[in-house]
Amino acid sequence: MIQPDPTDPPGPLGDWLTEAGAELDVRRPFAEALPSSLDAYQGLVCLGGGMNAEEDDRHPWLRDVRRLLSRAVGSQLPTLGVCLGAQLLAVATGGRVVRGHDGPEAGPGLVAKKDAAWKDPLFADLPLMQDVLQFHADAIEQLPPGAELLASAPRYPNQAYRLGRCAYGLQFHIETTPQVVLDWVADAPDVAAAARADAFTDETLATLHADLAETWRPFAQRFVQLATGAREPVAAQPRTLPLA
Repeated sequence: MIQPDPTDPPGPLGDWLTEAGAELDVRRPFAEALPSSLDAYQGLVCLGGGMNAEEDDRHPWLRDVRRLLSRAVGSQLPTLGVCLGAQLLAVATGGRVVRGHDGPEAGPGLVAKKDAAWKDPLFADLPLMQDVLQFHADAIEQLPPGAELLASAPRYPNQAYRLGRCAYGLQFHIETTPQVVLDWVADAPDVAAAARADAFTDETLATLHADLAETWRPFAQRFVQLATGAREPVAAQPRTLPLA
């Protein structure tokens, strides 16, 4: 698991993964080296962070994170990117991330399943409308070539996607705790200001995180099953030849 930012730890997502049988090797690239190879791993998770996905001048290790994500996709290693992780995954594989044209997206929200999600091994069992936590100023403007859109929202359509058979990106957060969110609010008031007035009250955050656990704990379990081979990835698409 890659943790690009000290303010975004594995949190409940890490707990859900370990509950499902995963053994986490958490690497913080701002403080320690990333693995030189993924041969010893059955899956890769990349968490969020406050930096831009291509802010290499301030965080030169971002290149290494993108390179590792690209290798994971190329080797069909089950991969999950969360918020910045999803943006890094997109950029690493030919997508485009920009400053959000409609301003930051922050606070509790809903995303809606797209048609492709109903046949996806991780998304099929999610409800039609999924509770999520938004906290980002950048957005995935263009998905990587061949990516399948799995969840969307009105302001920023590219909320969740699958690339290849088993690499996933989530523009939103599922790994937070109420305290983590309150710390982000204090650190990034410009982003937090985009939320509705009651978005970060104790009651709202407690309700949100209970809903997140109900929806996304089983999702994390399915990801572990995908990584261990207990769950099949989406079927490979047959190659087609153009006809004149």
